[in-house]
Amino acid sequence: METAANTPATLTHAEFVAAYARGEVTVNFDPKAAAKFLSARLLLPLFMMPVLGSGVALALVGWVWSGLAVVAVGIIVPRLIKRGAPHFLLQQSLSDANLYQELLRSGVMETLSPKRA
Repeated sequence: METAANTPATLTHAEFVAAYARGEVTVNFDPKAAAKFLSARLLLPLFMMPVLGSGVALALVGWVWSGLAVVAVGIIVPRLIKRGAPHFLLQQSLSDANLYQELLRSGVMETLSPKRA
C-alpha cells in the first residue's frame, strides 16, 4: 500500500474499530489535551483535594510519616493517571462510540488513514 500523504479520516465508530484492528488507521493524541480531558472526566481535582487534606491532618496530629505518604499518593497518582491518558482514552474509545465522537469533536484525538493510490 502506497501512502502519498496522510489525511484526516472521518470514520464512524464501527469503521474506526475495524480499521484500527486491521492496522489501517493511525491515531494521534494531543497529550496535554488528553490529560486535561481525562482529569475533568474523572474529577481528579476532587479526588486530590481530600487526599491531600487527609495527609496534612495526619501530619498535624503526629503521624508525620503516614501523613507525608498520603500527601505523596495524592500528588503522584493523579500525575500517573494523566501520563497514561492517551492510552486509556484510546482503549475506551474503541469500546464507546460516544466517547470516540467526543474526543474527535474536542480535538483531543485525530485519526489518520493513508491515502490509497
